[in-house]
Amino acid sequence: MASFSFIHAADLHLGSPFQGLALKDAAIASIFVEASRKAFSTLVGLAIEKQVDFFLIAGDVYDGDWKDNKIGLFFNREMARLERAGIPVYLLRGNHDAASVITKTITLPANVHEFPTNKPGSVRLETLQVALHGQGFAERSANDNLAVNYPAPVSGWFNIGVLHTSLTGREPHAPYAPCSVDDLRSRGYDYWALGHVHDYEVVATDPLVIFPGNLQGRSIRERGAKGAVLVTIEDGRISHERLIVDEARFAQVDITIDPEDDQAAILRRVEQAVQPLSDQMAGRMTALRVRLSGVTPLQGTIAANRQQWRDEVEAACHRVHEDIWLEKLELRLEPPAAAVVEANGTLDLGQLLSEHAGDADIVAEASRLVGEIAVRLPGGLGAAELPLDDTLETLIEEARQLLLARGQGAG
Repeated sequence: MASFSFIHAADLHLGSPFQGLALKDAAIASIFVEASRKAFSTLVGLAIEKQVDFFLIAGDVYDGDWKDNKIGLFFNREMARLERAGIPVYLLRGNHDAASVITKTITLPANVHEFPTNKPGSVRLETLQVALHGQGFAERSANDNLAVNYPAPVSGWFNIGVLHTSLTGREPHAPYAPCSVDDLRSRGYDYWALGHVHDYEVVATDPLVIFPGNLQGRSIRERGAKGAVLVTIEDGRISHERLIVDEARFAQVDITIDPEDDQAAILRRVEQAVQPLSDQMAGRMTALRVRLSGVTPLQGTIAANRQQWRDEVEAACHRVHEDIWLEKLELRLEPPAAAVVEANGTLDLGQLLSEHAGDADIVAEASRLVGEIAVRLPGGLGAAELPLDDTLETLIEEARQLLLARGQGAG
């Protein structure tokens, strides 16, 4: 068997509008939009530098249909770089760029080969004795087990399956092309190049089954380093390594404050928690969520003056590093129980709110209100999966924090 190497990438989501960030700060959102493109350009550069034999993309090249041809022209430019370097590209469509979703086209270079969407297809790389097998999505939703219909392996060759799938389920990703590792293993392939899940994961080692994750985090739910995988086969032995290419990151720090902490002490805790992030940034913009929790007599003051406290926390972040932007200040604070009871006579407001936590009627009403707000947001921002860039649980908790503050008479 010949020795060779390839890059396995997935979930480029080129053209992602970063709607959640755009709601908060359009300038920061534009940095992350550009970061997505830079990350892919960097990966293409690494493919050329390392002289890989081919390049795989396991779905979701695009985030959705194009508003214009700019994103198609960008992808064409990067594919042309690979063509000039003699590197073929094999890709399939995922749920975001399914055949039914993408209506605009740009003619791509001859080195780009797409797997069919109506049935599994195979490509043989004769000089390497490698067979690639894959099927893309015809529609945005693929509910069938596509893997079980993939063809038998080519005997004596290195066989690679390419599939956009959630396997048996990976929250919060939609359950598309569901299948099990045993289903994959039954095909007899040597490597499975998966896409759809945005976290890096080595699912299995016999055979090697990998989600490379996406190239660039797109929200606070996609934190940490992002990139692709370089796979090398030498004398029949397979190895892999991550190629980290993200240009901007999301991060979260959880800080527990003590009842005796005053404002200065809380802000010192923020600086101490943020410092390790600063040491790892390596020139990347970081969108940071700070979550404060603990029991404090300042709960009411902080909740009632959230914007001032947000600004103070962002200033503390900037004292650590100028490229840390506070994506959100999230409060999970509790007042001393005596303070709530004293402010409300015999009513323990904290206990009352706790008893109704997770109430189905409250969740339903909150969902209705979010829906009403979403349709009024400009520029299609309300069409996002989380139109207010937060889960209902987080939004309800914010409301609870305000009620506790009012119960204490804070203002």
